[in-house]
Amino acid sequence: MEINKIHLTDAKLFLPTIKTGSVDLIVTDPPYKMTSRGSNGSTGGMLKKDICKKGKVFSNNDIKPIHYIPEFYRILKSDSHCYIMTNHINLIEILNVAVDCGFHFVKSLIWDKGNKIMGRYYMSQFEYILFFRKGYDKPINDYGTSDILRIPNKKMNDTDFGGNLHDTEKPIELMKILIKNSTLENELVLDPFAGIGSTLIACKQSNRNYIGLEIDEKYYEIILHRLQNKEKPFIKGSLFE
Repeated sequence: MEINKIHLTDAKLFLPTIKTGSVDLIVTDPPYKMTSRGSNGSTGGMLKKDICKKGKVFSNNDIKPIHYIPEFYRILKSDSHCYIMTNHINLIEILNVAVDCGFHFVKSLIWDKGNKIMGRYYMSQFEYILFFRKGYDKPINDYGTSDILRIPNKKMNDTDFGGNLHDTEKPIELMKILIKNSTLENELVLDPFAGIGSTLIACKQSNRNYIGLEIDEKYYEIILHRLQNKEKPFIKGSLFE
């Protein structure tokens, strides 16, 4: 299995090809259901998009926890960690599937984004990071880390087309905290829903090996660009045509 590579592929097809017990850590933000929006209402940003009114963020949004969590458990080494990011709608389903597969639920971390999104029932300002372990109760490397992670939610813009490069982009510094706490240098981290590559870049900057999977060709091209240390510009005619 080739490491330090991003694969343009469907995670459901690729995960079964990964060797059992070969990965030291999984950190990922899978596509998941959100509250459907019947109208624009008072919400803003990505929530005004037509696809969000159907309870989706991406066109490739139909994968369910049962499709990937059993594979996570299989490919992780014993006495290792797994972080899955989610919202309140999918919280119970992910927890139930993970525990049924054999994972031990350690706790829910909170990512405080530092900004708010309008909604009908309180403004949304945080995201869950569900922290699981496989096997032995292995501690994190920095015991002093809070379970509330306050990292600003700043997204990169697409200078040619307008808007965000990725609507659910995660900060590299946030992913670094998880990676450094649950692995040592040169260990292997998997992100099967890589987005625009924040986890992979965090690995590269932290001297960890990585494997990334991404189904969307546009995002895949952005990851290649970013891994070459080229954050800007994202030029029409090279990445997006």
